[in-house]
Amino acid sequence: MSPKKLTCACLAFFLVSCQFIRLEAQLEVGYYDTSCGMAESIVKDEVREGFMRDSGLAAGLVRMHFHDCFVRGCDGSVLIDSTPSNTAEKDAPPNSPSLRGFEIIDNAKARLESVCQGIVSCADIIAFAARDSTVLTRGLGWDVPAGRRDGRVSLASEASANLPGPRFNLNQLTQSFAGKGLTQEEMVTLSGAHTIGRSHCTSFSARLFGFNTTLGQDPTLDASYADQLRQQCPQGNTNPNLVVPMDPSSPTLMDTGYYMDVQANQGLFTSDQALLTDAATVNQVSQYAMNTFLWQSKFADAMVKMGYTGVLTGDDGEIRTDCRKIN
Repeated sequence: MSPKKLTCACLAFFLVSCQFIRLEAQLEVGYYDTSCGMAESIVKDEVREGFMRDSGLAAGLVRMHFHDCFVRGCDGSVLIDSTPSNTAEKDAPPNSPSLRGFEIIDNAKARLESVCQGIVSCADIIAFAARDSTVLTRGLGWDVPAGRRDGRVSLASEASANLPGPRFNLNQLTQSFAGKGLTQEEMVTLSGAHTIGRSHCTSFSARLFGFNTTLGQDPTLDASYADQLRQQCPQGNTNPNLVVPMDPSSPTLMDTGYYMDVQANQGLFTSDQALLTDAATVNQVSQYAMNTFLWQSKFADAMVKMGYTGVLTGDDGEIRTDCRKIN
């Protein structure tokens, strides 16, 4: 190859390499170190204060990150309030009234705007808060790659269409996660977040009453657990705020009680029990049930990967001044 052609080839390789590096560096750990060095500690303070008042908020903040990322990517769109002309994600049936912790994000954003105006995105605040909530519930933390920008669109219809439901079977769950670039293994791993938090009775009552034309109860649900749930969520109940813990033995700990529940046919949702319908997922449930550290470390890795879903960076989106409305 002639020196001229060699030089051109090297230049082309250099440009492609730079483009690849730029794409890979869209998010980075320590993103706010120079622009707003207190960003992560401020979020952590607000999450801790909220947790001290109500430990259940931790589950809400972990779930909020998941629900944000599965609709339009991790862009903070789940935080936007509805308007007279638009029903936003947070008011879609999968989110309302189950999501909690919005006031924690508001408090963190207000403090950040007072010291670093227009710097820290709402989407990154959610990602930090999910990590901090995991640590407070005795899970493993992780370094959060940041640099997300906030979206300007939030539609209830998209939340209903994109979030996996509590009645999903294994194939539906696998396809839902695959649509976000996550594997079946990562789906089983992230399902373990159900080890903390609570659920409204309406999300699983179909398993207890009139399951189908011939059975009153879902036969895959442990009978004694079903009896307990019927006492907590009586048939004909009209209270929309009636809730039960998803992992009764340790509802505020990021442990592997969830996987033990599933093994005992005491997964609360159809989607939980669906993890026992395939040999590969059964094996994974068994491994996690026996090894807390294995699940916690895999969970941290999966949360990092999920946090890259459909992110807005560079000149896309905006940095919202108020997380509840676009600028």
